[in-house]
Amino acid sequence: MPRTMRLALLGTGVALVATAISATTAQAEDGGSGDITIDKVVVNGGKPVVVGTTNVVSAKVAVTASDDSGIAETTYISASGPNPNYAQIWYDDGDITCVKASATTSTCTGTLTFDPQATTGFVDNAAAATWDLATLVSANDYDYIHRDAATTFKVQRYSKLTVNAAPEPVQKGKTITVTGKLSRANWEDNAYHGYINQPVKLQFRKKDSTTYTTLKTIKSDSTGNLRTTVTASTDGYFRYSFAGTATTPAVNAAGDFVDVQ
Repeated sequence: MPRTMRLALLGTGVALVATAISATTAQAEDGGSGDITIDKVVVNGGKPVVVGTTNVVSAKVAVTASDDSGIAETTYISASGPNPNYAQIWYDDGDITCVKASATTSTCTGTLTFDPQATTGFVDNAAAATWDLATLVSANDYDYIHRDAATTFKVQRYSKLTVNAAPEPVQKGKTITVTGKLSRANWEDNAYHGYINQPVKLQFRKKDSTTYTTLKTIKSDSTGNLRTTVTASTDGYFRYSFAGTATTPAVNAAGDFVDVQ
């Protein structure tokens, strides 16, 4: 069991770090007894958990389970990354609240908290990947069920995108140069670095329109910078748009208005 982490996972209450080692054996493989079932597990509303360089990010976990005697509790939830060196934190039922949907079914919720500035260990950028969510649920008749990967979820590196269109104003038919930068969080030094060699769309929205149209697609350079030119035709807003990757979420720059005279 890894004892160190940089991208920390903390519970809504006190994490049972001290019991993590002894609990490892209990979750070594899936198991259970009786007719209890885990019906659904949702992490962060089904969306990736996106973590930057400073802010603590919380992700709600909802475990729905059923048994003919009713659900007693969810004993723990835990999240583990794709590498055994990444953090794996356990929580007791004091951190988890269960609400009955019926006599046989309950939904139990807890929270995972991701802190990119935790100083208790190390997690590199490879933590931007698919994570496993493990849980143990018990019923009123002492049936229980454990799943190492009751569901999976993605952890991603927060992305930023800027744009600047110049000159402003500009004469119709003249050249507009549109620059910008695509960057993303680096968890190894808590800074933002350019995301290189990525396709980014240059888009334009006319002054009185609400819809952006793609003009062209370019790639970020070796430092994440973007640069291209277009011909001025009418007043409107330019922006860059990035579709995202498995490790980095999609992001749109705020539109930059250009007055064409």
